[in-house]
Amino acid sequence: MSWHVLGAGSLGGLWAARLARAGVPVQLILRDASRLAAYRRAGGLTLVEQGQARHYPVPGQTAADSAPIQRLLLACKAYDAESAIAALKPRLAPGAELILLQNGLGSQDAVAAQVPNARCIFASSTEGAFRDGAAPEGEWRVVFAGQGHTWLGDPLDNTPASWLDELERSGIPHQWSPDILSRLWRKLALNCAINPLTVLYDCRNGGLREHPTEVATLCAELGELLATCGQPAAAQDLHAEVQRVIQATAANYSSMHQDVARGRRSEIAYLLGYACAAAQRHGLVLAHLEALHARLRGHLSARGLPSH
Repeated sequence: MSWHVLGAGSLGGLWAARLARAGVPVQLILRDASRLAAYRRAGGLTLVEQGQARHYPVPGQTAADSAPIQRLLLACKAYDAESAIAALKPRLAPGAELILLQNGLGSQDAVAAQVPNARCIFASSTEGAFRDGAAPEGEWRVVFAGQGHTWLGDPLDNTPASWLDELERSGIPHQWSPDILSRLWRKLALNCAINPLTVLYDCRNGGLREHPTEVATLCAELGELLATCGQPAAAQDLHAEVQRVIQATAANYSSMHQDVARGRRSEIAYLLGYACAAAQRHGLVLAHLEALHARLRGHLSARGLPSH
């Protein structure tokens, strides 16, 4: 059975190349005919691991293709997920499975609501990859920057997916998680504590070591939010883990910083926006989190970028 991957960015390309390398049938879905033509000119994907580049001629298509889709990795940005699945909905086979690899929270439920007859599997990944813009084929050249792990789970059905062995063969470190929502809430909190501040201070993750009080205060409020939202496990030792992440990724720019620096839309609505909306629904007053959200929205607006 063929995999379809929508989202030819860093993580989508990383998954597609590794699946293809293992001999698993996989197809990339490109945005439109011009993107497909550019991809075909490049002849496929290039994956760079430990300095070694290898080329994989993964077939490409557009959403307008007529072939049915049984298994779809949705690896686009959170704000594109709803429109992406709307375009592909007519092609979903009965009992189709969707793997949702979006940052933050909110987009997963929005996608699931559109496709009630499909199985939606939520994913949380710590793998690092980026597109090598410096290379001639940079748009289709993915650099594997950091070994990580992917947790997968279905909040409605804890039966492990039948294709996990294909991920094993492809060298994609993974684990089926019965508490995937806890994983996603934990990652949301980590991202809310780190990403917005790196944008506002225009720094790498390690630069946040100069703002320990602000980070600690945010972690305390985020822990309160997680506990109130029924995710106490996700709140445990949050501040300590945020500090570990800042230290371990000190030389890296956060994904939100990279988006803003390149003049791209950020995923603020699915990170800070989601967290602040959840706090309001529960009647929680989280002053520092709300102030951070307001500061970030102002910063984005000043740069001519969407602030929600």
